[in-house]
Amino acid sequence: MAGKNKNKRDIEWKEAKKKCRLNAETVQMAKKLGLNPKSLIKNIPNKSQSWKKPVYLWIREMYQERMDKNIKISGNKTIQKKKTPEYSLLPVHRRLL
Repeated sequence: MAGKNKNKRDIEWKEAKKKCRLNAETVQMAKKLGLNPKSLIKNIPNKSQSWKKPVYLWIREMYQERMDKNIKISGNKTIQKKKTPEYSLLPVHRRLL
């Protein structure tokens, strides 16, 4: 049963890749973001939807935002570690003996 589901999912990704005009790199980004192929096909802009970006740009922007956010979060963690007071700088009554 798992083989059928995997095969069906692969077919859906191939269809989304073709309809949305995506390359392998953009498909990989979409998979990392947790998007499914049906949502990509639904977001194909119509001619009357000039405000919508093409799917490949939409995926790339979301991926870039997510990566920037991850870098900021990991950067803040390292800064917070540096700002924590060291054991020797704590007042004597706060030290655990």
